[in-house]
Amino acid sequence: MNGILTPRQMLNGLLQGTPPPRSLFLPIVFSLGAKVENLSLRAFLCNATKITNSLRQIRTHLRADGIACYFDPHLEAEALGATLQYAAEDHRPTLQWPHVTEAGELPESLHSPEDAAQSPRVTVAVEVMQRLKSLMRDEPLLCAGVSGPFTLAAQLLALPRTEAPAREDFSDVALELAASTITQVATKFVAAGASVIFIQENILPVLSAEHCDAWAQSLAPAFNIIRFYEGLPILLFTDPISFAASREVIYARDWDCILCPALPVSASSAAEIAPPPARANIGIALPTAPLQPAAPSRAENFTQSLHTIMVELRPVLVTTAGDVPSPTDIKLLAKIGEAIRS
Repeated sequence: MNGILTPRQMLNGLLQGTPPPRSLFLPIVFSLGAKVENLSLRAFLCNATKITNSLRQIRTHLRADGIACYFDPHLEAEALGATLQYAAEDHRPTLQWPHVTEAGELPESLHSPEDAAQSPRVTVAVEVMQRLKSLMRDEPLLCAGVSGPFTLAAQLLALPRTEAPAREDFSDVALELAASTITQVATKFVAAGASVIFIQENILPVLSAEHCDAWAQSLAPAFNIIRFYEGLPILLFTDPISFAASREVIYARDWDCILCPALPVSASSAAEIAPPPARANIGIALPTAPLQPAAPSRAENFTQSLHTIMVELRPVLVTTAGDVPSPTDIKLLAKIGEAIRS
């Protein structure tokens, strides 16, 4: 059966509530394309032709069930008015807002969510998806990422990154703006052909049941529009520590998406992420540290542990805890994907 169903067919089954016969392998390998094209990250992020060419080359080696069409943690913040400051061409940028404000305050003169969805780099991302949809036909799945409400609100408010920030640090106004912007950008992506949208919460505050409900309600419009276009929303938690602090309240409610927590680097069993008792559809995100070529023994141990976790948890999909860094051992990642597909 595994050889009969295509990734699109397995995705359609998931949308109808039918678990796939095997886990979908959807690693996030995007910015590595800059290295493939011998470009700076800054130039790469703005060049639809180079992005498209590099992603096709990467898939030739990776053979994943999906292509990571566009993933940038600063996309929405820049679209709302921030400037990206590059200390070095091959490093991730930092954000600078046009008017300096105190931490915890919303910047002035922000763009509207509707205008943000028309920004130059969102337009580049849309063009990449349109090109790949035409070139790749219905195979493989086209994936894209947007920031989660807490992640984007933290950028807007210039909150320092901590393992579990206080929920009170996030103003309702910032969260509402973030959620609206995410919905607008996600709409552009699915309309362009994306079939999987990762909503990435890089860090979470400790949530009460009430706060969790409000957060879920803020995400509902994005979930609805993604599903309207027959796409799959995935709520990706890239930080195991902050997810663990709110795991019980997150699992306690019904979600119209796939929950996908990151495995701790030391994970040796499914108990590390305490899966929901009902074994609802759940994905897992692989930590990127064991995938680096400088840690062969760690990689071997992790690969063995991953086999145990896959058997115990039976996840509907496997991805990575965010965009993999450029030194990632793609051969090892491809080997993991081959094991998952078999």
